[in-house]
Amino acid sequence: MNTVSSQGEFTVEATSLAYPWTPDGGDGTYRNPVLHADYSDPDVVRQGGDFWMTASSFNCTPGLPILHSRDLVNWTLVNHALKNVPGDRYQEVQPGCGVWAPALRFHEGKFWIFFPTPDEGIYVTTATDPRGEWSEPHLVQAGKGLIDPCPLWDDDGQAYLVYAYAGSRAGIKHRLRICPMAWDASRLLGEGRIVFHEPEKHPTLEGPKFLKRDGWYYILAPAGGVETGWQLALRARNVYGPYEDKIVLAQGNTAVNGPHQGALVDAVDGSWWFVHFQDAGFHGRIVHLQPVRWENGWPLMGINGEPVERHAKLGSAAVSEVRVPQTSDEFDAAQLGLQWQWNANHKAEWFSLTARPGWLRLYAQPSVASLNQLPNLLLQKFPAPGFAVETQLEFSPQNEGDEAGLMIAGRSFASISLRRAGRLVQLLLRRDGIENVLRDEVAGPVRLRATVEANGLCRFQTLVAGETIAARETFIATKGVWIGAKVGIFAVGSSGGHADFDHFRFSPALSA
Repeated sequence: MNTVSSQGEFTVEATSLAYPWTPDGGDGTYRNPVLHADYSDPDVVRQGGDFWMTASSFNCTPGLPILHSRDLVNWTLVNHALKNVPGDRYQEVQPGCGVWAPALRFHEGKFWIFFPTPDEGIYVTTATDPRGEWSEPHLVQAGKGLIDPCPLWDDDGQAYLVYAYAGSRAGIKHRLRICPMAWDASRLLGEGRIVFHEPEKHPTLEGPKFLKRDGWYYILAPAGGVETGWQLALRARNVYGPYEDKIVLAQGNTAVNGPHQGALVDAVDGSWWFVHFQDAGFHGRIVHLQPVRWENGWPLMGINGEPVERHAKLGSAAVSEVRVPQTSDEFDAAQLGLQWQWNANHKAEWFSLTARPGWLRLYAQPSVASLNQLPNLLLQKFPAPGFAVETQLEFSPQNEGDEAGLMIAGRSFASISLRRAGRLVQLLLRRDGIENVLRDEVAGPVRLRATVEANGLCRFQTLVAGETIAARETFIATKGVWIGAKVGIFAVGSSGGHADFDHFRFSPALSA
């Protein structure tokens, strides 16, 4: 046993429940990132004065998050376009698979999301209202290694789809292909053409976004790789090229590595903006916003082609209500908060918000793999550089080995939990298969706490019967496969057991 115990109680002040990362300066300016959370491969479309965003979701469900903003700075989660990933294999955790970079467009009164699953092909889903029901995904084109699709409906009645290739599946990672597409996006109409392939200049090329402006066809594509790449713009007078290229955003002298892959979008006031990600290690791919100016027909991003740290907001929205994606949850609503995702395709019977009103009940599911490889983990993104989170747990195990608790998950994981051992309930710390019993016998409800520092150092504490038990061991958070680390709750074991969680609260800091 390796713990530090103290009498007393850790509490969260009511005023500290605010989201710990706020990009809006309140003075007409914003700071980057505008989302310090793992909304990777973002795409944005404007309809009227509203901006809508979606992002990759990989193996996590519900997938394809839908976020809304009026100024590209203040975002809230409003929906998910995808309940579960198409295919039976996604009932099990498939790290690095599932939904890759999507494209979001508005066309003929509907919103369209094209998304790939790199082992199956390219899908499309539509909705008349982003906050409402999205259609069942339709397979536009089957094929292994086809990724990052984006449509273009041209002025002459023709439609096209541009996409890239996943090197891990197709053995190609630096070619872009344009195919003719049925107007209703039901299918592709031919093999099309490779329109850009310069591997010496741009050794990795992916994530293309397609648009037309002033008679030019543009493809915005990230090059050079996720962690250290740059943003490329291609343009041509003909849809199939030839395309000339220009680097329009790169790290330069800033600390923003690999600034690329995202959305070029205009605002009602005529200004243009670029929403993109930065690979931030265990934090995932966080979202930045760059001003854009058009010069000689090229969209030049940031300031002198380098990312900005702070900048003036949209002129038409210089002062607006500060909004942030949801994180803390009191479990008082009739539905699970949009901030939560399961670790694979999920089932409604895994949880209940009505069995005990005001609490979330997780029903224990069988544990047949390492804890971070279980589909029934209920998790959410790291919301800031550093934060603390706390939950209250009442555990009702039925059988030996039933377990429930709080965890941080990536390629490696750590958790603090309660586990039934014989007739007793133990307090347990796990770190990648290494177990440490912090207390041999625990009775009654417990409050579980995790603190994550900006460098990824994680600490765990428990409050039980007025006593704070702090684990001496620490843990370094690690990213998953193409996703950042996550934090959340779980219940595992044999049939009949369950765990009730009273709240899940984030804060910048907790006081002991």
